[in-house]
Amino acid sequence: MNKESGVLKAWEATIRKTQAAKKRANNFLGTMSVAHVDDDDDDSNDDKDNNGRHSGEIYHAERVLPNGDYYKGQWCDNFPHEHGKYLWTDGCMYVGEWHRGKTMGKGRFSWPSGATYEGEFKSGYMDGMGTYTGSNGDTYKGQWIMNLKHGNGVKNFANGDWYEGEWRRGLQEGQGRYQWKNGNHYVGEWKNGEICGKGTFVWTNGNRFEGYWEDGLPKGHGSFKWVDGSFYVGNWSKDPSEQNGTYYPPESSPEANLEWDPQDVYNVDLCDCKICPGEKVSILPSQKKLAVWRSTKSGDGAKPRRVSVDGRVSVGIEKPMDRMRIWDGDESSDFVSRTPIEERDSEDDMLGLHNDDVIPRGVPRIPLKVPRKAKRQGETICKGHKNYELMLNLQLGIRHSVGRPAPAASLDLKSSAFDPKEKVWTKFPPEGSKYTPPHQSCEFKWKDYCPLVFRTLRKLFNVDPADYMISICGNDALRELSSPGKSGSFFYLTNDDRYMIKTIKKAEVKVLLRMLSAYYNHFRAFENTLVTKFYGLHCVKLTGTIQKKVRFIIMGNLFRSDYTIHRRFDLKGSSLGRTTDKPETEIDETTILKDLDLNFLFRLQKSWFQEFCRQIDRDCEFLEQERIMDYSLLVGLHFREISSAGDLIPSGTQSPTGDSEGDGIPRLSRADMDQLLLDPSRWASIKLGLNMPARVEKTIRRNDCEFQLIGEPTGEYYDVVMFFGIIDILQDYDISKKLEHVYKSIQYDPTSISAVDPRQYSKRFRDFIFNIFTDDT
Repeated sequence: MNKESGVLKAWEATIRKTQAAKKRANNFLGTMSVAHVDDDDDDSNDDKDNNGRHSGEIYHAERVLPNGDYYKGQWCDNFPHEHGKYLWTDGCMYVGEWHRGKTMGKGRFSWPSGATYEGEFKSGYMDGMGTYTGSNGDTYKGQWIMNLKHGNGVKNFANGDWYEGEWRRGLQEGQGRYQWKNGNHYVGEWKNGEICGKGTFVWTNGNRFEGYWEDGLPKGHGSFKWVDGSFYVGNWSKDPSEQNGTYYPPESSPEANLEWDPQDVYNVDLCDCKICPGEKVSILPSQKKLAVWRSTKSGDGAKPRRVSVDGRVSVGIEKPMDRMRIWDGDESSDFVSRTPIEERDSEDDMLGLHNDDVIPRGVPRIPLKVPRKAKRQGETICKGHKNYELMLNLQLGIRHSVGRPAPAASLDLKSSAFDPKEKVWTKFPPEGSKYTPPHQSCEFKWKDYCPLVFRTLRKLFNVDPADYMISICGNDALRELSSPGKSGSFFYLTNDDRYMIKTIKKAEVKVLLRMLSAYYNHFRAFENTLVTKFYGLHCVKLTGTIQKKVRFIIMGNLFRSDYTIHRRFDLKGSSLGRTTDKPETEIDETTILKDLDLNFLFRLQKSWFQEFCRQIDRDCEFLEQERIMDYSLLVGLHFREISSAGDLIPSGTQSPTGDSEGDGIPRLSRADMDQLLLDPSRWASIKLGLNMPARVEKTIRRNDCEFQLIGEPTGEYYDVVMFFGIIDILQDYDISKKLEHVYKSIQYDPTSISAVDPRQYSKRFRDFIFNIFTDDT
């Protein structure tokens, strides 16, 4: 007890000194330089530290670290290991299991505010089963992934409310029950922390609402039931003009509730039923740094490092005290200051700029180059272009279709809206008409296919009609891609890169109209679907002698992003003809590479990978049911680390001991990850297939295997941002594809060709995708 008391007093004294020294350090640290002691070069002591202990030996230690932190527990190779207590100078404390400097296993983390977390940790993150008690009295007990509530859990709020159900990325999502302190409760679906989807709300007086919700309020079809047996059924909306329904009185009292107004549900019954917001954590366990010393056996001597409890080397801008006070594994402390050049070299080393340790398994390392930068895609369609009038016709038609007045559409559409015969023809004479403006193009006819369905789809996709018109019909011209696709279709891009317009064949129009109802329901059921988003289906018919019809579909551009897309892959899982036909010198960042060009495996964080697998299964089942084949997964990669020479920099995932870890978790930059973890609402910018942080592992194909679909992993990893989605979903297994299958099966291996029946195609596609994507655990 006396020894522990003395250590704690020393720790308190060090904190006081630390605060005073911080002010002085800024003034003199930049100019002071103190040499550090080189390691003993005696070969006989190579496996021993300064205290004569062998490398890997575990022993009990109790220390006040030079920066003021305090540690007591098991120690190994200058790092906390197995079980111990670490107390930071800001008052945060962790007691529990460690693995070579990382909080790993069961433990308890406490904040100065009084908040605590007790449960499982993985690589410094709250991950697994655990209980968090906030400083305001809120408690959560359940599953966690990377510091966020994710899975099943129960949260009791300080005001008496409670929630039990599913969580995703820190917010209620899925099925769950929320009960207010006054006894009212809701059971049903949630999304992004709000009531959304199908569910039942029950008041303490026995009244109940069963139906659909949006943003915490009834929206769509639903019924309100009274205790006496009367009920009201209809379409619900906070906008009274959209509200309509029928009231059914009870047999015992036909006059009951006749004065009731459905808007009372919004204005009275639900006004006190608010969802409690979650508590924001000021700093997360994975952000806490350990003051440790990493010794090496090189001639350069020991190199100081500060690492966080998740094993990340600190490469951000550090305060002078962070660089100065570092534990050296001895009972004394060395204060080391470096010049700006030395500091930059050290940071380069930590970032992996000078790291040659990442050696592929049995293959000499050849640095990958960033693809050649390309000019902006497409040729601007200006006056004199062969398709200039077609572009004008298209823009006039879109402006007419989107701007045409229409009643507010409910998401619940009647079957008649999906009828292939549901189309609207509009004539556009050059002089204008009662419904169309005058224009400088030739006379043409405009056709809208299933206009109500696509209007509702745009609403479902949160597309603002004004923004949609400005993108396609604004003052900026469209851009035509340089060459048509293999199908003969032409592609046009809007100036803001938001939308892509593709000309399609009559057969493809028929396929889309046939599957439109199932397509619509699939998007309503699965918001994370990877299937291409369609915003409109139209036709331009030129009048006069030509009588030409041009049908086209408007799609979202998967690669519209602030990030530069360095690599693009179109992946099907087949091998015949699946290489790019461009020579190496002509390949740039806009080139679409194919299956046999693929030289990476894609590694997603565990929860994202699980969601990815579930969604691929759902999407492939949908396409298989609709007899669709020949679709592909379009993948775009943005490499996060590129040297000034244009080399891709392998991810410098370092353990606290400085050893390369090929199996670490995917990492954004330290600043990006910290911001994400501090503000879970920023996770909304990352969706399945969009802006996804991940890692890729380089692969190499064997020379003796010409059609090896997936190369051998090399252990060389790169940090990326990923974009992906399923495209080309309008090809059904018609007679032409059946004949192609028979013809090519005679000449080639039937398993290598693209033209196979939808069931076989779906299975092969999934097998391939699940082999090139994996979780990064």
